[in-house]
This record gives sequence, structure tokens and C-alpha cells, in this order.
Amino acid sequence: MSNTRRAKIEAMLADDPNDTFLRYSLAMELDKEGEHEQSLAEFARLQRDASPYVPAFFMAAQQLVRLNRIEEARSALRSGIDEARRQGNGHAAAEMSEMLVGLGSQGG
Repeated sequence: MSNTRRAKIEAMLADDPNDTFLRYSLAMELDKEGEHEQSLAEFARLQRDASPYVPAFFMAAQQLVRLNRIEEARSALRSGIDEARRQGNGHAAAEMSEMLVGLGSQGG
């Protein structure tokens, strides 16, 4: 079933390859399917856009934590907090700050 969802997203992306939400949806779908490197690569592209997509930093960090890649998660969160503040998104900055504090000195 999720392959159908992914196929639909990919078909819509073929028509509009720069649609931020579709790209984000694809990254989320890849994560669900266990395609972590592809998912993280798409999140990274969203983070490098001219106007970076703030949720991509948070979701990438959550995925990295699940993969026990704590230092990379911290890095994604720090970048995401900076970008969220730049975009005036205090709520996202606060959520990511809370997660970063929660990671403390654990792991990697």
C-alpha cells in the first residue's frame, strides 16, 4: 500500500519536481519504507533550497536519532534552529531546541 502512495507522490513530482510539500512527503514515505539514505538525501536537498523547508531539519533529526546517528541529528537540529529563527518560526525553533536538549550528551 505504501508503494502505491510513494508511486503517486513520484508521479505528481514528475509534473512538478520543485513542489516542496511533495518532496517532503516523498522523504517521509521513504523513511517509512526503510529507505533511510534516500530519505535523508531528500531532506538534505530540502534544507539546501533557496528557502529551506524548516520541517525537513526536524524530521531528518528524528530519523537520525532512530538510526542512532546522534551527532548528525544534533547538527541537523542546530542548523534547523538557525533557519527557523531566520524565517521567524519561533515554534519550530523551540521544538528543535527542546529535542536538542533532550539528546543531551547521549550516544555518538
